[in-house]
Amino acid sequence: MSDTNTAPFSIAPLSPQLRFVERPRPPSALSNALVFGWRAVLKFKHVPEQLFDLITMPIMFTLLFTFVFGGALAGSPSEYLSYFLPGILVQTVVFNAVYSGMGLSTDLSKGLFDRFRSLPIWLLAPCAGLVVGDFLRHFIAATIILTIGLLLGYRPQAGIEGTLAAFLLLLTIGFGFGWVFIVLGLVIRTPTTVMTLGFTLIFPLAFASNIMVDPATMPDWLRVMVEANPVSWMATAMRGLMNGGASIQQVLLALATPVLLTAVLVPLALRLYKRQ
Repeated sequence: MSDTNTAPFSIAPLSPQLRFVERPRPPSALSNALVFGWRAVLKFKHVPEQLFDLITMPIMFTLLFTFVFGGALAGSPSEYLSYFLPGILVQTVVFNAVYSGMGLSTDLSKGLFDRFRSLPIWLLAPCAGLVVGDFLRHFIAATIILTIGLLLGYRPQAGIEGTLAAFLLLLTIGFGFGWVFIVLGLVIRTPTTVMTLGFTLIFPLAFASNIMVDPATMPDWLRVMVEANPVSWMATAMRGLMNGGASIQQVLLALATPVLLTAVLVPLALRLYKRQ
């Protein structure tokens, strides 16, 4: 029996349409945070009732305090508005930060974050996305309040530049306070409890401050507390930026609390998130 000759194995050349490409780089932490921030924005479309609190609360507080207390506290609503409006911007942003913790607690209770942790993304991206989404919420609320103030006769003496600087400070404040409620959302199991505890912490800070009333009219023991309140520092810096005359010391003092909260709470949030 003769041996059968077999043809040698050969590889067909690659098609000219095919070529090797480098593996794409993984997305950065900022890209991950922006994607999850967009997810937070889309909640406005699917849960439109969130817009109710976002729109009605600023309008109610601005109109109510201006016309009910303005005459008694400053002689006229227009004079009171120049003092009150920068402060109510700070109060609104601090109040809105509660919704970061509520959203996080809701997602955790549904098991959604278990899926997020299985994805090849920055570990803290879902939490950071909530804070990034809050930027839009803060901006909308602040724009509504400023628009109402302009309609009522308020004019920022520092002009557009001072107003833009005040808005940047405002977003920084919201970013720092957002991490407080991110941590609460990671610790507390129900969104309702996060909201209740959050507002319990915020109300003393907001109302025992110089947002609505000049501390000079308060008793000595209360004036000392109000002047040491970080929310008072923020409101003072906002007035200085919008009405003119802000000092570097006032701005740095207003930034101290948000920066400190971010530096301390971001590592804590990451540790708590890993333990979930």
